[in-house]
Amino acid sequence: MNSSPRAGFVLTAVACVLVGASFTAGGALVDYPHAGGQALRYGSACLLLLWPARKQAGRRLRALTVRQWARAAAVAAVGMVGFNLAILAAERTAEPAVPGVLVGCAPIVVAVLVPLGAGRRPTVTVTGGALLVAAGAFVVQGWGGTDGAGLFWSVLALAGEVGFALLAAPLVRPLGPPLLSACVCALAALEAGAVGMATDGSAALRMPTGSEALALGWQSVVATVIGFVCWYAGLQRIGTERATLFSGLIPVAAAVTAPLVAVGTFGTGQLLGSVLVACGVAVGSGALRRRRARDGAPAPRTDAAPVPAATPGPAAHHAGPGPATARAEPAAEAAAAP
Repeated sequence: MNSSPRAGFVLTAVACVLVGASFTAGGALVDYPHAGGQALRYGSACLLLLWPARKQAGRRLRALTVRQWARAAAVAAVGMVGFNLAILAAERTAEPAVPGVLVGCAPIVVAVLVPLGAGRRPTVTVTGGALLVAAGAFVVQGWGGTDGAGLFWSVLALAGEVGFALLAAPLVRPLGPPLLSACVCALAALEAGAVGMATDGSAALRMPTGSEALALGWQSVVATVIGFVCWYAGLQRIGTERATLFSGLIPVAAAVTAPLVAVGTFGTGQLLGSVLVACGVAVGSGALRRRRARDGAPAPRTDAAPVPAATPGPAAHHAGPGPATARAEPAAEAAAAP
């Protein structure tokens, strides 16, 4: 296995584990205004992300077309703010596991849509791995009660998770992972702030308590800053199809860390689901076949074409080394998706 795919696997895995772990920390934000919390989280993350990308930020951002700016705004609206709002709406009438299971199907949708959009057939290995990942997410979370409205909003949450993966992929090359992360966080902060002012008015923001401040800090610095950069850097190396397989690690990480703060248990179901997710990631990513190739078997052609690496030029120069993702707020502890 060459270093680029290996690094991509590690980066996307780290990103999704950080997202899952953030659900546990997010329990302290249940009573904080939701949209206002998103605005604070993404706004502070943007400021932190702009620093490492500051030298080339102006030139790269000026080189973006109107269409690319619209795509970045859609990433923030659909995959970040919209995703969170859909999760919250779903959980008004559905148990948290319902949107969690639906969002866990994102690897299947991506495994089908990406190759079809590229004019090729979905591959058996990636699709099969995605099915195992979705099954593992189901076993980890279980299934809960819901009504039509809860199911509808859960499907919209799935669309937000898929949109977060698909819409951002063409922006990785011109911006690079750090600047892309900063850009979508800035747009998400503005969009969340607008939603908060429209729904909560001046109550959209308030001084957080000590525990709320710590949770916001974790979600901003660890899950968003580190997570988003790792996610986009990994996606750049291994492609959208294979990167999305790792989103199955989100509910696994949440299930593993929840008992550490006495907000859940890790039992046989969670263990079996974790094994299914691991098998799905290994099969779909091609890691097992690459290992056989190292042992003497011929290496097969990679199923999923990665996002092209950044090359020097007026719009792209040194993409740089590289989570969305943590987009889910604490009310979505059982759901997957920066």
